[in-house]
Amino acid sequence: QVHLAESGGGLVQPGGSLRLSCAASGRTFSSTTMGWFRQAPGKERELVAAISWSGGSTLYTDYADSVKGRFTISSDSGKKTVYLQMHSLKADDTAVYYCAAARGFRVGELTAYEYWGQGTQVTVSS
Repeated sequence: QVHLAESGGGLVQPGGSLRLSCAASGRTFSSTTMGWFRQAPGKERELVAAISWSGGSTLYTDYADSVKGRFTISSDSGKKTVYLQMHSLKADDTAVYYCAAARGFRVGELTAYEYWGQGTQVTVSS
């Protein structure tokens, strides 16, 4: 079992920055993908960014086109905390952000993510 806990959400003005954290505990896998998803009211949950590693090395990051150049996903050296640094935030970024974990490398399908955090609200508004 894997437990995920997000933190760092809040209210920020357009153009501002915010960093989300996801603390992971429990079992680990040889190949893992950690993803940040978001879901705005009335919209489907979408993958924003993902980081994948295999055999203990950070090998790949993926981003949705809508956040490329503005968001950065990273992890600490122990792979127990994953961060989402968000810059140049827009009103369209307003959503509940979820951290999720999947077994495997470069997992993109939402249904393949087995473990989910409770979500943290990000609101971009003046």
